[in-house]
Amino acid sequence: MSETDIAAVIHDTLTVTMKLGFPILGVALVVGLLISFVQAITQINEATLAFLPKVVAIGIALMILGPYMSATLAGFTHRVLDRIVAIGGS
Repeated sequence: MSETDIAAVIHDTLTVTMKLGFPILGVALVVGLLISFVQAITQINEATLAFLPKVVAIGIALMILGPYMSATLAGFTHRVLDRIVAIGGS
């Protein structure tokens, strides 16, 4: 396995990590900002108030994005296993 192959695997790994992580983190960020905004307006400073909406929003996002995330991870796994087979066959 050459350095270019290793760099390609690392690049692919980081790309898949961003594709899987950023949507969920984005949902948590947006919901957290909205709840913080509402708390600032109403002056309700309760830490548990922000927890439940984030959990619900992340759960909904995982249900909606689950097939996409699963397909992305399966494709990545197939590419990595194909590279392992190609290395073993040469």
